[in-house]
Amino acid sequence: MVIILDFGSQYTQLIVRKVRELVFYAEVLPFNASLKEIKNKKPEALILSGGPRSVLEKDAPSIDKNIWTLNIPILGICYGLQLMAREFGGEVISSSFKEYGPVLLELKKEAIQEGMPFFHNLPEKSQVWMSHGDLVHIPPPSFKIFASTFTCPVAAMGNPSKKIYGVQFHPEVAHTTYGKILLKNFLANIAHLKPDWSLKSYLDEALNNIQKEAGNGKVILAISGGVDSTVTALMLNKAIPDQNYPFFVDHGLLREGEVEEVLNALKNAGISVKLIEARKQFIEALKGIEDGEKKRKIIGNEFIKILEKESRAIPGVTHLAQGTLYPDVIESAVSVSGVAAKIKTHHNVGGLPANMKLKLIEPLKFLFKDEVRELGDILGLQAEILSRQPFPGPGLAVRIMGEITEERIKKLKKADKIVSDELRKWEKYSEIWQAFPILTGTKTVGVKGDERSYEEVVAIRAVSSDDGMTANWVELPYPILKEISERITREVEGVNRVVYDITTKPPATIEWE
Repeated sequence: MVIILDFGSQYTQLIVRKVRELVFYAEVLPFNASLKEIKNKKPEALILSGGPRSVLEKDAPSIDKNIWTLNIPILGICYGLQLMAREFGGEVISSSFKEYGPVLLELKKEAIQEGMPFFHNLPEKSQVWMSHGDLVHIPPPSFKIFASTFTCPVAAMGNPSKKIYGVQFHPEVAHTTYGKILLKNFLANIAHLKPDWSLKSYLDEALNNIQKEAGNGKVILAISGGVDSTVTALMLNKAIPDQNYPFFVDHGLLREGEVEEVLNALKNAGISVKLIEARKQFIEALKGIEDGEKKRKIIGNEFIKILEKESRAIPGVTHLAQGTLYPDVIESAVSVSGVAAKIKTHHNVGGLPANMKLKLIEPLKFLFKDEVRELGDILGLQAEILSRQPFPGPGLAVRIMGEITEERIKKLKKADKIVSDELRKWEKYSEIWQAFPILTGTKTVGVKGDERSYEEVVAIRAVSSDDGMTANWVELPYPILKEISERITREVEGVNRVVYDITTKPPATIEWE
């Protein structure tokens, strides 16, 4: 058992994910969990997450001081390192140079000598991912500095005799080249844990939980045809075969031909779905709305209205099942600690109304996308669904900047079809996590048919990712970009310019809204 104390970092659940990938079991508790609560879990190691606050604040989040006396290995990450430094008599200051993004980490001789179990298989220099404004200026007297960067004198420190270590960077983020190895070193070499966790064991426990949560009630599921909701449907079929009722809501914001494609795929997966036509309802509700957060809230509310209406036709419905994943929860700031910074609302998390009558069943809410795909494979889900690119619940609504109209939906559908068609010709298409166009709402001057045009800009976004928490933009071949640009400006009326988004996540999110 590894306990992660959450200080509200956007990356907290990534720590869980990396620990699981290393086949160790982990759970998250809020930073202010009591000593008794932590002891009841019988942890063999603790990890203190990063967080958006500063340890220099008067009411800065802290932990029960007795936790330091548990005599188990502890790893502090970012905020966790700074808290550790202050608790043991070090000095933390507000840095004049903020570090955000990749930097070069240099190990010191002490790391090679005394810190070797922790830094085993790490080179003397490597790339790490930083995201901080404060830094440890002077380490505690009993700690040694093991690594630094150009602007951060204490990028890693530790007290080997106490088995307490801290790093200023984020080893859980994919951009830290040797981060996973560092976490493995802490869990295996410092804490001496045994790797014995598996998704099969998670599935068995999740199926039991579905049965317990549902009881004798009936469960409805808003299914999209994507891997998350389809895996959720398969789990419901397995756990409560006679108590679940999946619906597919056509809200008019799906891609071209997607309704037919989804229904056929679900039928092949052995899932019988009721189709609900609700295009007019959603478009009318979104009329005049330009703010992205409001769009998400409205779409979430309309979904619930439909599902509650449909549930009244089925006696005994008590629950709504959803394919909510960890990134959905994190970015909606539904953090177990309650101190996470809000990035955006997901329609199936923050978009749910407070007075919703149905209880939630979310069997995937502690999993990441790649884990869900693996779970789907265990359940026998066919490759055509497992390999589908993620598609947001609000659909094209979050890819249309500004007001949503029937005309703009049609425009985006055409552009989306072009992007999809051209990218599928690329031999490396399978390496793309998500690729799509965005109607930016920005107009620019152009020339069409020897005449001046003043039309909309379409942005193209294509990213690669393992889990959706971090992402790199894909270096698409110029001939493909050229073909996409020429086809969109030629075939999509009202567009005279195409641009390509070359921003990683972070600092950007994958979607534009």
